[in-house]
Amino acid sequence: MTDQTPLERPKLRLFTSASAFPNPQRLRIFLHEKGIADRFDEQVYDMSPVGEQRQWKHLKMNPWGETPTLQLADGSFISETAAVVRYLDQAFPGRRIMGETPEEQGLDAMWDNRVWVHILYRITTAFHVLHQGLGPKLELTANAAWGEHCRKEALAHTALVDRHLADGRDWLLGGDEPTFSDITLATAIAFSKFEVNAMPLDERYEHIDAFWQRWQRRPTFLAAYGDRSSGVPELDNRP
Repeated sequence: MTDQTPLERPKLRLFTSASAFPNPQRLRIFLHEKGIADRFDEQVYDMSPVGEQRQWKHLKMNPWGETPTLQLADGSFISETAAVVRYLDQAFPGRRIMGETPEEQGLDAMWDNRVWVHILYRITTAFHVLHQGLGPKLELTANAAWGEHCRKEALAHTALVDRHLADGRDWLLGGDEPTFSDITLATAIAFSKFEVNAMPLDERYEHIDAFWQRWQRRPTFLAAYGDRSSGVPELDNRP
């Protein structure tokens, strides 16, 4: 028996959530940038307390109950967004979204960690502790002081990224195409514009705004928001 080519492989199963939620959306944008979005059987979970994401079938795949979760051909699973992306970036041909060279890969990991830890995760923490974002059965902690601290942290670190982009580069690594850290920053901007978060990063920083506009001119980015469920009017209500 000959090995199957990527185009002949059966579709892998992918369990995600709507584009309003940044981690599955980071993966979805990656899939479109990589040109492999059509090679997956994607199941979009209901994020409510009674939704499939927190029912036993998904918990057997991923005990943390988070998305995205990827089921491989042998029935095993990979979760955590960056881990799924790293696997797919290596497993499929095409442009290496996480960087081509060891130096690019190291720099992309550095910037992705900076954006994820200090900006996107701060915004998501504020989302969870400042209001009942996903309902009282899931939002078990209310802490206004911590939420406001996270908001300030996100804004302060975005200012550092804005300064990095001020030299005229289009993308964080300075190349011609976005890498995974750029995808993480794009989803952070999108989630910051979610109505209840009320901290639109593109409206506060000049170079972040230009970065956001560049993404909106990429067909891959718009395709990744095709469900029109991001909670961001300029993405959901476009012609």
